[in-house]
Amino acid sequence: MVRLLMATSTASLLSFFLCLLLLCHSSLSQRECRLDRLNTLQPTRRVESEAGVTEYFDEKDDQLQCAGVSVRRRTIEPNGLLLPSYSSSPRLIYILQGRGISASIMPGCPTTFQSVRRSEQEGEEGSQRQRFRDDHQKIHRFRAGDVLAIPAGIANWCYNDGDTPVVTLTVFDTRSNANQLDQNQREFQLAGSQRGSQQVNTGKNVLRGFRADSLAAALGVDRELARKLQLEDDRRGEIVRVERSLQVLRPPSEEEEKEMSSPNGLEETYCSMRIKENIETPSAADVYTRRGGRITTLNSHKLPILRFIQMSATRVVLYRKTILAPHWNINAHSVSYCTGGRGRVQVVDDEGKAVFDGELRRGQLLVIPKNFAVIKQAREEGFELISIKTNSAAMVNTVVGKASAIKGLPEDVLMHSYNISRDEARRVKYRRGDEMALFTPSEA
Repeated sequence: MVRLLMATSTASLLSFFLCLLLLCHSSLSQRECRLDRLNTLQPTRRVESEAGVTEYFDEKDDQLQCAGVSVRRRTIEPNGLLLPSYSSSPRLIYILQGRGISASIMPGCPTTFQSVRRSEQEGEEGSQRQRFRDDHQKIHRFRAGDVLAIPAGIANWCYNDGDTPVVTLTVFDTRSNANQLDQNQREFQLAGSQRGSQQVNTGKNVLRGFRADSLAAALGVDRELARKLQLEDDRRGEIVRVERSLQVLRPPSEEEEKEMSSPNGLEETYCSMRIKENIETPSAADVYTRRGGRITTLNSHKLPILRFIQMSATRVVLYRKTILAPHWNINAHSVSYCTGGRGRVQVVDDEGKAVFDGELRRGQLLVIPKNFAVIKQAREEGFELISIKTNSAAMVNTVVGKASAIKGLPEDVLMHSYNISRDEARRVKYRRGDEMALFTPSEA
């Protein structure tokens, strides 16, 4: 009888583990990446605020999920203030258009910007002047072509102090080790709210969830003021309009540019670490040809904070009909967004099959998986791209050209690999042997 019970118990336990194994296998199968066909992507959801709009690319899309990224495009109108928020994932923000100011609030760092304001109050003995000091953390200016790096959990805000809308592209790395809950992107509002597609609030600021008396005690203010901070009936969204202009202390743009070009030896420290770099100016290009275009790479060697968020960026500007050499990303997925013009893109998988052969136009996005081979060619009007990559030191290997895979092979290996003559092997190896990545039409 005892043996029978033990046998029954063992069988039940075995059945349980088999079921668990099958469930795990099923779950893993559901997460397998289906990359046999890639498509260009555009925003699928639009959320309006008082002074701007946020457009979301579909987070459930296979390509974005496989790359482990979440993408959105945001427009901030003049005098629009994007309210402070923080994210569960690190992010790179590329400024597509406009200029403004921004700040990331680094925990434990001093408030190094200080200003004094005067105000007049009426009293029994007439008007009285009072002085108030405001201090806050450093504010940065940004402009078109800047890349801003924001670590996970760091509160950030920005303000459009220009005359034209600010347009940004933000890519979150949802597979980052910093995103410890799951692979979903979560944004936490310190103020304001998030509206749904029907313009109803779908998310409140985090202060809203606390009891008013607890919040009042923590802040050392009365309960009425605490309830105001919770913004129960706020319908402005996450981007609000500042009626006149934002009164904050900020350095002139010329002064900050001088500071950026003259490192003070403290850039590696946490509190003084730079969070932005401009990759639009031709003088910053890593590869440049007068007739072909330019390539500018931003990695952790140029912007050390990228080591913390494990992301990087590449700016590509191709002139008329220029070809970007066939290549593959060695250690990163690439999210390529067309910022201008249009071009033909071909992507090939490990089976030698073209998983994408089409046109990428302005405002469209294409995910290029790690190790997939890709070739890009500009149309008549040129082709401009910003590519965000999921590694702070992303590496590329080109198929042809200077320092390429084919250039590094012996002639005999080429001959036997492709069953060609020695003369043909030399033409393949040296025709583009002295050119770096950008091939102009006359040389094609």
